[in-house]
Amino acid sequence: MIDTPHNILKKYWGYDAFRPLQEEIVQSVLDGKDTLALMPTGGGKSICFQVPALCQEGICIVISPLIALMKDQVHNLRTRNIAAAAVYSGMHRQEIDRTLDNCVYGNTKLLYLSPERLVTDMARERISRMRVNLLAVDEAHCISQWGYDFRPPYLEIANIRELLPNTPVLALTATATPEVVDDIQERLAFKTQHVFQKSFARQNLAYVVLSEEGKLEKLLDILQKVKGAGVVYVRNRRKTKEIAQWLRQKGISADFYHAGLQPEERSARQDAWIADRIRIMVSTNAFGMGIDKPDVRVVVHMELPDSLEAYFQEAGRAGRDGKKAYAVLLYNDTDRLNLERNYALAFPEMNEIRRVYHALGSYYQLAIGAGGGMSYDFDITAFAKNFQFAPLQVMHILKTLEQAGWLSLSEAVFTPSSLRVLVSRETLYDYQLRHPQLDVILKGILRSYQGAFSYSINVREAQLADLLKTSKAAIIKALHLLHKDNIIEYLPQTDQPQLMFLRDRVDADSLEIDHAMYEFRRKRHWHRIQKAIAYAEHPTCRSRQLLHYFGEKNDKHCGVCDVCLGRTKAALSNADYDAIKTRIQTELTRRSLSLEALLELFTSSNQEKALQVLEYLVDEGFVVQDGSMLKWQ
Repeated sequence: MIDTPHNILKKYWGYDAFRPLQEEIVQSVLDGKDTLALMPTGGGKSICFQVPALCQEGICIVISPLIALMKDQVHNLRTRNIAAAAVYSGMHRQEIDRTLDNCVYGNTKLLYLSPERLVTDMARERISRMRVNLLAVDEAHCISQWGYDFRPPYLEIANIRELLPNTPVLALTATATPEVVDDIQERLAFKTQHVFQKSFARQNLAYVVLSEEGKLEKLLDILQKVKGAGVVYVRNRRKTKEIAQWLRQKGISADFYHAGLQPEERSARQDAWIADRIRIMVSTNAFGMGIDKPDVRVVVHMELPDSLEAYFQEAGRAGRDGKKAYAVLLYNDTDRLNLERNYALAFPEMNEIRRVYHALGSYYQLAIGAGGGMSYDFDITAFAKNFQFAPLQVMHILKTLEQAGWLSLSEAVFTPSSLRVLVSRETLYDYQLRHPQLDVILKGILRSYQGAFSYSINVREAQLADLLKTSKAAIIKALHLLHKDNIIEYLPQTDQPQLMFLRDRVDADSLEIDHAMYEFRRKRHWHRIQKAIAYAEHPTCRSRQLLHYFGEKNDKHCGVCDVCLGRTKAALSNADYDAIKTRIQTELTRRSLSLEALLELFTSSNQEKALQVLEYLVDEGFVVQDGSMLKWQ
């Protein structure tokens, strides 16, 4: 061991002690044990693999599907003088090649890989020559088909373990149901089951569900009463702008955020919110991942997400400092209808899937039998318009093709322009003599960017244009010409999502998906939607519902949610619920009963309440139906 975990923590992060569970997880990994860590949002997951990586000789490989988060962590590690690198969709082949070589021959301590890149021949060959001390799998729920964000490339991670027979695996996730916990360990070929789980309970966070038709007015009321920073989540980009503008008109400091904004604009707004120059950020779910702002006092959802996993992660961004905070859901009957309508759209017919797949091949001019492993910028709006598809239809079909293992679509991420000089100084000088019109630009590049002969450097075309007193367009034109002449390697900036073909293109009529698995995912999606609706509509302690969903058996009321405080409009109190549940459990444990027979055990004034409780118990799996009979599970 190079150093102790406590020394590493103090040296690089300045902390005197670990947070709860972190030290136990680090020690488990150092002991060579396969480990699954369940830590809610803000629990400090990254420390659990970064510290053991630095304690030992060799390199830690981190698998993550979130490119923006990978880039952010690499940047943060480098600011602490820790050698880190990332390989993801959108990078040029030469750049990937150099990065992987540095991991074999250099001193890189952490290598972040997207799951699609992990399984390429180039990556596998280099990994087999690396001294890997840990394989960390972030967002590990993505490996489970029982989960809410299944990604087929994760299934290949177990195959990489064959190259690293003595390397332990650390799987990390913020949310996982009991089925997913078991599935993660099986899919990652754990030698023995080994789980560390931090309780999902958040005593300082009050979960509130309010049935409101006038959601905007209620939002304003909430933000006027609860002081401090907040996030308001909505489903589409248009609403982010409309609601932010409306809040500003009402005197609330607010701005909006979504993946369609320019990278500089997204970064500036995020920084302004973190620094409290903006109080409220109205956003799609593109906002919040990896942002460390502990003093968020309120998170408001204007619609119910289609899974409790997503809701729990987003709501959990409030109150990370341990002080009182609120997670509010504004819900009405329209939300239920929208969720169920979106469900119908989320599982398209096979002929529609084949039409979009064929259009993708035409769009990128891919020949049959080619394209596997290639990635491209993807503008869904331009693609849909070009082939006269509805953008939402395209998104659902891409998700289907992704879960069937045909392609992968990453989030939008900004990659700045880069260049590298490919020739010797003597050859470059000769080129300058023969192309005097490019001489000034080449001298400007060499004067402004050190190291361009050795490695790729980021270049800002507008800054270079200002320096040389010319236009940005002229600089870009010159760089493309130098690239064409093989003098430099120039990769223009991009902020588009990356679409990667995981397999060679096939004729659309030959495209197949696993229909049994497709039907399984359809049923699981419906199950998650119904659980989300039940969370909003059942008048039982919100925290208890969430804890039960994630497998924590907790019969205590939180005492701070809207139900516990009696602010719900439902007529069923906690005392009524507990008494009726106990009666139902007692009766159905003794014998099975029909619905009619069970309700007859209650007075006429309590039968409606008993029916409410029974619906919840059936939804949660406490009570099961066997034909017309009910029994306690």
